[in-house]
Formats: sequence, C-alpha cells, structure tokens
Amino acid sequence: MGYEKVQQGINNIVGDNVKKLAQLFPSAIKDGEVDFEALKEELGQFSEAGSEKYELTWAGKKNAKKIAQEDIIGKTLKYIPEDSKDTATTKNLYIEGDNLEVLKLLRQNYYGAIKMIYIDPPYNTGNDFVYNDNFTVSEKKSSFEEGNANISGERYTINSKSSNRFHARWLDNIYPRLKIAKDLLTEDGAIFISIDDNEVHNLKKVCDEIFGEEGFVGQLSIVNNLKGRNDKKNIATCHEYLLIYGKALFESNGLPLTEEQRNKFDKEDENGNKYQLRDLRKRGRPDRREDRPNMYFPIYYNELTKECFLERQENTIEILPLRGDGSDGRWRWGKERVKANLAILEPRYSNIAGRWGIEHRVYLNPAMNPINSDDEEEDGDIEERSSKAKSVWQGGELSTDVGRRTFKEIMGNAAFDYPKPVDYLTKLVYMGTSDSDIVMDFFSGSASMAHAVMIVNSIENTRRKFVMIQWPEECDEKTEAYNLGFKNICEIGKERIRRAGEKIREDNPNSSIDIGFKLFKMADTNIKWNSILDMGQLDITQLETTPDLADFMPNTNDIDIVYELMLRQRDVSLSETLENLEGIGERTYLYASSYLVCLETFITEEIVDKLAAIDPLPIKFIFRDSAFKDDISLKDETFRRLKALIEKNSGTTKLSYTVEFI
Repeated sequence: MGYEKVQQGINNIVGDNVKKLAQLFPSAIKDGEVDFEALKEELGQFSEAGSEKYELTWAGKKNAKKIAQEDIIGKTLKYIPEDSKDTATTKNLYIEGDNLEVLKLLRQNYYGAIKMIYIDPPYNTGNDFVYNDNFTVSEKKSSFEEGNANISGERYTINSKSSNRFHARWLDNIYPRLKIAKDLLTEDGAIFISIDDNEVHNLKKVCDEIFGEEGFVGQLSIVNNLKGRNDKKNIATCHEYLLIYGKALFESNGLPLTEEQRNKFDKEDENGNKYQLRDLRKRGRPDRREDRPNMYFPIYYNELTKECFLERQENTIEILPLRGDGSDGRWRWGKERVKANLAILEPRYSNIAGRWGIEHRVYLNPAMNPINSDDEEEDGDIEERSSKAKSVWQGGELSTDVGRRTFKEIMGNAAFDYPKPVDYLTKLVYMGTSDSDIVMDFFSGSASMAHAVMIVNSIENTRRKFVMIQWPEECDEKTEAYNLGFKNICEIGKERIRRAGEKIREDNPNSSIDIGFKLFKMADTNIKWNSILDMGQLDITQLETTPDLADFMPNTNDIDIVYELMLRQRDVSLSETLENLEGIGERTYLYASSYLVCLETFITEEIVDKLAAIDPLPIKFIFRDSAFKDDISLKDETFRRLKALIEKNSGTTKLSYTVEFI
C-alpha cells in the first residue's frame, strides 16, 4: 500500500504554468515538456522570429523571472497570538516579513482568492527604496535581528540615484512580486498601484507584460498636493498616479456618491425610499426619432388616477417624446422597458413648453432601479447617474496633509512619512471589492489600507477582510516614533489597526465589524523534512526516547507545525479555526473543520476508532510517519481499519478523503 507524503516544497510555479498551457494548447505539451515549435505554430508563427522584438528588458530581467519561479524552502509563518487581536473571531491577517517570501508562502492558500491588491511601493526617488544585497554569512544573523536583512540573509540597501542599475534594481524587485501577486488575484480581481513620475513608465510596461495589455483598466492622475512640490527645477508636481490592472472578469463597482450627489435624491416614495427624477426623453444627440425609430411611441397618462399606459385608455392624455423645437424626438427606453416600469413614471405639464413630458424615478438604492439594458443610452446621462471613476481625481481628502492628519489623530506624535489618506483608499475599496472580499496590501506601511477596509465595513455593514504584509524596517532612533516605543514599521502598523478599530467601534456601537487580526511572522521551518526515516538512517532508540526530535526542530510547538502544514494546502485561509480534539488525543488537531492533523507519537486502535467517527469527516488526514516506527504492516493495518470504519459509519454515502504523512 503506497502513502502520500506532505511535500516539503510549497509552490511548483513552472509546473502550474505548464498545466495552464496544456489546457490552452494540448499539442504544445509533450510528455510534460513544452514543445516550443508546436507552441509557435499554435500562435500562428510558422517562421523563425527575429531576435529584435518589442518588449521591456533590463540587465537582470532573466534573473528576476527566475526568482519569481523559485519555490521557498525552509521557511514558514509563525502564529503570534499574544500580539494579535480578537483571535477567536477575526478573519484579518497581519504578516511581518519580506513581502516576496511571504507572497510565496501564501501562494497555495490564497491562489485565486484575493479580490483586490493595493500597493504603495517605494517610488525609487533615490532615498526611499531599499533592495536586497547578498553579504557574508557572519553578518546574516545579527542583521536580520536588527531589521537590516530578510530571513534569508539578504541585506537591504538604499538605492541611490547615483548608483549603477538604478532603474534595473527597482525592476528586479517589483517584477517577481507582481508575478506572484497575479496568481493570488481572483478572476474578477484587480491590482491598484500608487506610483509617481520616477517609475510609472517602467511600471506600466512591466504590468502590461505580467497582466497583459488587455488587463489595463486605467492610469489615474491623483492630485494630492495642490501647492505643488518643490522637488523639480522647472515644474511643481501636484500629482501622482494610480495604475489599475484587472483580471479578465474584473468590473469596477464605481465610486460611492458624494454628499452633494446624495442630497439630490430629495423625494420619497410611499415607502420612504429616496429618489430623484430624470427625464425619460433622450436629450443630446442622437435624440431624433429617426435615430432610434423603435424608441418613438406614445405613452398615455390618466391625470386623475396618476397611472401610465402603453395603450390608449379612456380619459387619458397622449404624451410623445418631442424635442424643444417641437420635432419628433425619442425616449431613452424601449417599449418593453417602459412597460415593465410604468409604476415609476411621473408625467408633468410644462407651462413653458406648453405640453406634457415624462420623468422617471431613480432611487438612491441602486437595487431598486431597473436593470440597465441594451436600450439604455451610452451617453452622459448614464455617467451622471453612475459613480464611474474619472481619470483625474482631486479634492482636499486626497492630499498628503490629510493623510498625515488622520494618522496623527490615531497615533499622536508617532509621525510617519507620507501615509496615504484613508478617504482615498476607501474609494479604492469601493471600486474593487464587495461584501466579504479580501483586500491585500503587501507594502502596507502604516496600515492605512486596513484602516480604510474597517471604515467601509462600518459604513456598509459588510465583512471585507484584509491581509497586511510589511517588512519590519527599523525606525530611525532620532524619530519621535522610536522615542514613543515603536522600534519598527510593523509595530506602528499593528498599533494603528488596534487604535483605529477601537475608534470605529466607539463611533459605531451597534456595529459588529471585525477590528481584529491574527499576527504571523516569517520564521525557519519547524519540520525536519528530510528526516532520518527518509534517509534510511532509522534510529529506533531516538523514536522511542525523543520522537519529536526525529520529526521536528528543537523548541517547536504543535500549533506552529499545524500552520506550517496548512501552508501546503490550497484554498485554506490562515484565519480559519484550529481546534485541539482532546477527546481523541493530546496532540490531535482539526483545522478549518476539514484538515485533521494527528501529531500523536503512537497511533492506537482507540484513536483510529475516534478519528473514523468524526462528523463531518475531514477531507484530509495527516499523520507522522514515525508514529508507526517504520512498521509497514502496522501502517497498512491501521489504515485498512480506518477505511473500514469510515465506510461503516457513512452507510451508503460515499465519503472522499485523503491521507498524507510527514
């Protein structure tokens, strides 16, 4: 009987890409390998392509691609409950670590699960961007502990404008992160990226390559400093950019109405629902009868009963769509749509025009309005009613000063450079997400995006979730933040979430929004993946005296091991529940009510009986290989018994489950 092992590696990015290619072009994949000549022919390229082609390239691009495809080995995420908030109920995550390494660790769990990613990466101004640089092993440990390097020992160094490969280094860093980010997005998801003049041209070309030119949604100019910055010789820059790229099914939800726009819904129907009136007659070209003949027809109105009809009735007035000069115009709706919405038509007599016209209700609650159809005009009327985002944004709420003020209101004197205004980010959350979607920010800084997500949830009573990722970059000892006790940026971000959440809850006492988060930190693996059993160096004495040292690293705990195993499962959130099934054994755990992890050092018949009786049955059982002391017959007998008991307990219902070992 063969048994599956839990894989040490988390990602097989090249393998995943080959599978995707095979789905599109089966003839181009032969025996698991790509036949590039066949692939070219599938794409219509039957002749040798020249060496020159249109693309963005830089010294180091090939290595950046290679880094994006490399798996992450020997690393995990360690759960830190004592620094988390509302752990029993929260679905939010805060993760400390190098964002590329964290993205790779999360890739299996959140593959195709993130609806919106927002990042505010370093703009590469010459003093804001740090990049990885290899250095000697002897420096590695101390530098990581001091926050100058990632856990792999790569040092972070300022990328000054005078250095060689100034733009290339920025591209080296952004490229692999965006490659992994694309894998995390849902098919209707999108990424929003803040950037300025320094790298916007390179960033757009990189995004065109990764997300496809067809994924380009827009490049918005965000006016965030009306006075203009004094950072250029000839031009005072007032704006930065927001690049948006979406997956194939992305559709923006638009922007929420402003207070001024909401005030225009100044009427109430019989049920108290707010609405405003809009002319049913098409205004502005093409508004003539001959432009859309099927939208020219009479509507009949009974002034006494206030009812409208499409057929002439007794005591009704015939109303036609006439233009200002009295010539025939047309309605904006076709006959079928008018017929379905006669109840929301409101005819009015104009003393100025000397004739009747018709208006229709537009409700403040979009769900109460007729669904747009093909007969709706694609003109300014639609744009006015909708909240479609414009390509230029301006307003006081977008300014950098407002971002600082909001931060100060929450965090006091713990100043932070250039925090994004929360009102600006809430607009992005509205545009990119709905009810229970997940928002990720892997350059999360002072956690402004987490603040924005909680605000939107409090306004709309929704359950959007956030995943914040931030490297614990040290605070300068000369700063007020450092003097207040914040030693690195993560400490600022986490404290902001705590304080902002409490403030939102205080302002909305009846709200049940999620203001907590589970904290994880990058750490070394807990599991000896290449164990003595795998290497054929069986030591029965160690298995009997110190079994944990045969399977796990010193000083690990069961919770960390369970979370590390869960990083290898697809579509399992790290915010799910983890139960210790004490009725089965001291070290048996159930994650997300679906994954059974049995870390017992010996498997008894009593444990097997209890595992088989779990209802509902887990979809996967994970055991320790060492629990069977290399006794294949004992393992076979144990799992025949488990299988038989599960089949007996399930009756005629066929249950599906898998078994793996570590």
